[in-house]
Amino acid sequence: MEASEFWALRDVDLEVKDGEVMGIVGPNGAGKSTLLKVLSRITEPTEGEVDIRGRVGSLLEVGAGFHPELTGRENIFLYGAILGMRKSEILRKFDEIVAFAEVERFLDTPVKRYSSGMYVRLAFAVAAHLEPDILLVDEVLSVGDIQFQRKCLGKMENVASSGRTVLFVSHNLLAVEQLCDRAMWLDSGRCVDIGATGKIVRDYVTASLESVTEVSWEDRSEAPGNDMVWLSRVAVTRTDADSESASITVDTPFAVEVDFWNRMPSARLHVTLHFENAYGVFVLETGSLMAEGKAVREYSPGHWRARCEIPDNLLNNGGYTLRILIVKDEGNVILRHDRAVFFDIMDVPSGRTAWFGQIQGVMRPKLGWTVSAIDQSRDEARISDKTGS
Repeated sequence: MEASEFWALRDVDLEVKDGEVMGIVGPNGAGKSTLLKVLSRITEPTEGEVDIRGRVGSLLEVGAGFHPELTGRENIFLYGAILGMRKSEILRKFDEIVAFAEVERFLDTPVKRYSSGMYVRLAFAVAAHLEPDILLVDEVLSVGDIQFQRKCLGKMENVASSGRTVLFVSHNLLAVEQLCDRAMWLDSGRCVDIGATGKIVRDYVTASLESVTEVSWEDRSEAPGNDMVWLSRVAVTRTDADSESASITVDTPFAVEVDFWNRMPSARLHVTLHFENAYGVFVLETGSLMAEGKAVREYSPGHWRARCEIPDNLLNNGGYTLRILIVKDEGNVILRHDRAVFFDIMDVPSGRTAWFGQIQGVMRPKLGWTVSAIDQSRDEARISDKTGS
């Protein structure tokens, strides 16, 4: 086989200023980790140069320097030294590191006896207490359980707000938006765009997920499912008077239709929908069982359509994916189809006056509001008394 040339990074020109927090996003294999390894001088660039001013700390592979036979206490000093911390610095932060990792009871136990969660908690705790001028972070917020991930995010926010320069690589786009001032989008080793974090993340998400509002399967062998049930069609359509328009906006109702074949006699079934936004955040769950009440409906063999109507002014603008579940006897999932469709909900200027930015949150309901005077005459008298005194 003839050898071919492959560039993990090519023509990347990046300048990060003092105290700036820069996010780096992109698909797997885009060159994100390679870029951080070049910046941390683990990997030498084939061409070009890197100019860094200040002490660099790297959180590229949490726990890479741990020795399984050593205790947690000993590994704190070992790993800290590998990361570039002085012994006096480790001693000064020792109690804080242990408390952060929540491993006090097992501090003198060899780490080979730690659970995987304890292992990564201790490793991150040591790395998180570095005090470099420039911090390079690669996917460290994926460690541990949900509680510890929140603690890690809080620590990263403290680092970002302390005036240090941070380069942050993560597939957690919400964390990137929360932490970073600017972002760079990498793809196939090249820089696609650099700019404000919100814009870069939205452009990246939009490019990554192509809108597909309807999908059907005429050939049973290709349809999601099994010998009991299988899908034939999933569609998202507008249900308002202007339903001929394909676009769904925040103020238009729409419906999700799930067509499926059932081959079981007297099957007690219900259909459930899971909505996730483009960031992977679970938004809501709804199912036909909720509408039918306590009794699960029995389905005869045949072709069926489940239809769920979503009211207007419920979901925020952005991209959404649907997961389809068909459940038997209330708790037995017999069919699951992830990312069945992807659709966009567009923003509209109605109801806006001076500000047209992104409204926060995954939901965007139009709720009832009233603003009324309480007792203006009494309040004016009270103000006059205070002014006169």
